[in-house]
Amino acid sequence: MLLAAKLARWGDRLLTLAAALLLGALALFGAWSLWDIAATRRAALPEQTLRFKPLAAAPADSPGFAELRALNPDVCGWLTLDGTRIDFPVVQGADNMVYVNTDVYGDFSLSGAIFLDSRCPADFTAPYSIVYGHHIEDGGMFGDIVQFTQSDYFAAHTTGALITDDTAYNITLFACARADAYDPVLYDPAQSPDALLAYIKAHAVQYRTPGSGPVVAFSTCTEAATNGRVLLFGQLLPQT
Repeated sequence: MLLAAKLARWGDRLLTLAAALLLGALALFGAWSLWDIAATRRAALPEQTLRFKPLAAAPADSPGFAELRALNPDVCGWLTLDGTRIDFPVVQGADNMVYVNTDVYGDFSLSGAIFLDSRCPADFTAPYSIVYGHHIEDGGMFGDIVQFTQSDYFAAHTTGALITDDTAYNITLFACARADAYDPVLYDPAQSPDALLAYIKAHAVQYRTPGSGPVVAFSTCTEAATNGRVLLFGQLLPQT
């Protein structure tokens, strides 16, 4: 009986220790998860890269932009949407998976980078270019794109700028649409301009009559559906 009681006490102690270790491990995992989420959100904010932003008047001679391009030759431009937190360098990988979880420095990052479709010319001279970015809460990456589905936000935000190696463009925003990730028209850079504009008008949730010029789409995911996407459309006009 005495041996059985001792074994029972040792069993209770082992169970208590195991429970304590499990709770400690869960607490550490929870703390790490919170830190990881915070780090991902910090990495997705524009303040992390603004020191590299080029001068619109002389992009090729901007020291910060030259430094960033030296760090990563895949950098092909800088995107700013006025009145939003979208103010980031743009990269282009060999395919559209490279920068999904890789940051502008070429390092692993869950927030990825803002990247141009690999099928588009890197200088944005195509009639239609598509730029992608994750939807990060608190305005990270393309988190603000979803707000353009609201009429008041769309009405209040109409312009932006895109700077490449040798050209600075004004962006006039003219439409916002919800779509599926596999939309055969909106995700086809080879789409003819007339067919594209007609399709955008027919499917837009917010719309203004556009002028002339190459079209650029800014695409991000939405939490409403697994393959749901929101696209914001603008037209490029070289700055003079």
